[in-house]
Amino acid sequence: MKMIFDEFQGKTAIITGAASGMGLLCAQRLAENGANVVMADADEEAVRRKAQAIAEQGGSAMPAVVDVRFYNQVEQVAKKAAEQFGHIDILVNCAGGSAARIKQVDGFFPRMDPEVIDWGLDVNLKGPLHFARAVLPYMLEQKSGVMINVGSTCGNAGSGSVEYSAAKSGVMYGLTKSVAMYGARHGVRCCCVTPGPVLTRPAMANMPTPLGYAAEPWEVVDLILYLCSDNARSMTGAEYLVDGGRSATALDVTGF
Repeated sequence: MKMIFDEFQGKTAIITGAASGMGLLCAQRLAENGANVVMADADEEAVRRKAQAIAEQGGSAMPAVVDVRFYNQVEQVAKKAAEQFGHIDILVNCAGGSAARIKQVDGFFPRMDPEVIDWGLDVNLKGPLHFARAVLPYMLEQKSGVMINVGSTCGNAGSGSVEYSAAKSGVMYGLTKSVAMYGARHGVRCCCVTPGPVLTRPAMANMPTPLGYAAEPWEVVDLILYLCSDNARSMTGAEYLVDGGRSATALDVTGF
């Protein structure tokens, strides 16, 4: 299923974590709908290759190599996007993940290396906060814009990935609601989309949901695009679940 959004024509969207997974699909779908996509990712080779593929399909894509832990790099991405396209209309914070899984280390929290914990907090919480700080001045000045944060049901229910759950909870509630408050008087909205299991990697297929299956990535991405569109002009400061009903049950999803 592909929803069509004519109003994205000529808009500029920054997507973090854009070299893979839902970040990549967001970039592809926004480009298909006429947006200029700025693809921000730490994997230089991958993000350049994926941006080139979008351009070869007729889309407008600019790769941006960035480590979201460092504000000076994040600020440069926003500055280059504004210089290249004249405005920043959409920010989608997709970059993130469990520190233990990504770093391939022991994830048992009482044994976890504090440096790995810091990495997880920096990527999953400070990264979205940095991008919100860097992009918000442009949106406030132009009196329009949408920011979408990607949460996780781990931020609702907790999980064995303590630093990940803590960071996602901060993004889903504190960051989303606070940015929505700053932006409301200036036509700037901020929402959070919270997935449960999504088929971006094989392990997700085995995670239980009351509906009995994990979501397809397009289900999450189409909701993100809807929230970025004029159809959602009165929607801000709220969280929207795509979790197969996990948050509605006492199902054990902790992963301890």
